[in-house]
Order: sequence, then structure tokens, then C-alpha cells
Amino acid sequence: MAQTDPGYGGPHMWGGGWHGWGLGPFGMILILALLVGLVLLVLRRSGADARRPHSQEGGEHDAMTILRARFARGEIDREEFEARRKVLEG
Repeated sequence: MAQTDPGYGGPHMWGGGWHGWGLGPFGMILILALLVGLVLLVLRRSGADARRPHSQEGGEHDAMTILRARFARGEIDREEFEARRKVLEG
């Protein structure tokens, strides 16, 4: 008994040739690119958070902390410290 041709190349699809091949390689490349992009995004975000100083009051607190540290190390004198502190506070 011979099998009839159902119109798509036979029971094993050997005759069709293009069933699924149009998106196959491109779909795989797209999936790999999305995975790599997602990993890079996660690594970048976690690395940026680890390097960023954590403060509770925001940028002004960070600036005052840096100013006090510079004054304590002797990088700036009292006059410059007071002038910069006034700018930051007001």
C-alpha cells in the first residue's frame, strides 16, 4: 500500500524543505543575543550599585562627608572649609 502525499512533503516532511528553517537560525541568534544582553544588564546594575556610596540623605550628605574628610586630611584650610560648607548648606 502506497502512502498518499498529504501536501507537505510526506510523512517525514523531507520534501518540504522550508518548514521551520526560516526563523530557526535567526531565532536562535536572537535568543542568544537577548540572553547575553540580559546578563550584561544584570552585571552592570549590580556593579554600579556596589561602587556607588550609600547615603541616607542623598547628594548633600555625600558632599559634606567629602568636605569634612578633606578638611580632616589637611587638604583644605579652615577658611575654604567654611566657605564651601556655607555653599552646601545654603
